[in-house]
Amino acid sequence: MSVAQADILNARILIVDDQEANVSLLRQLLEDAGYTNVAATMNPHEVCALHRKNRYDLILLDLQMPGMDGFQVMEGLKTNDADGYLPVLVITAQPGHELRALQAGAKDFISKPFHLVEVKTRIHNMLEVRLLYRQVENYSKLLEQTVQERTAELRESEARYRSLTELASDWYWERGRASSAADNHRSPAAIPGFPLQPGQRGRFAAGVPGERGADVQPILPLRRLSRDRRGDYRR
Repeated sequence: MSVAQADILNARILIVDDQEANVSLLRQLLEDAGYTNVAATMNPHEVCALHRKNRYDLILLDLQMPGMDGFQVMEGLKTNDADGYLPVLVITAQPGHELRALQAGAKDFISKPFHLVEVKTRIHNMLEVRLLYRQVENYSKLLEQTVQERTAELRESEARYRSLTELASDWYWERGRASSAADNHRSPAAIPGFPLQPGQRGRFAAGVPGERGADVQPILPLRRLSRDRRGDYRR
């Protein structure tokens, strides 16, 4: 995952400083470096509203300003920033304020007087990190959405499978029921070895034309056989 140089140069930047000379210097430096979306304000009270409206990728914030200093601005931005990332790079001439600013939520700092190469490098690096953070955030949202969609599809497939299983079960049950009923109505003559009962000989065993079992021969002769004294059978 990487950030294109064009995306960095098109990033939204806000300069906040009560000194017009500092604003002009930073704006000129950024435009010369190729940044195309640079705004500025000298009123710290406007910062939160501007950020809500424009969602800046970087805020260059001076700490020493009358009426509302940079620390107060950062506190306001913390309650304003929906994604929890404070894209602030502070500007200060006080070395003791650097650590305090980082502890307050700033991501980096620029010391006065400006060292132009250092300023450009820090701005570029911070924008790259910010845009990478945004890419990760967008990817996480996309992944979450994809998981939700796949989960919904799986649940739908499970519901269809259960429905088909129930239909198949009903079909097999009905088929077994119909088969059992058919077996109960089968003619005894159609079942090999089924013993003939009294009264069935004329229909099933005697060869009555047109009747089921007409070709079936009697299992035993119609007349009973008796055995003589020698053990031979006679009619």
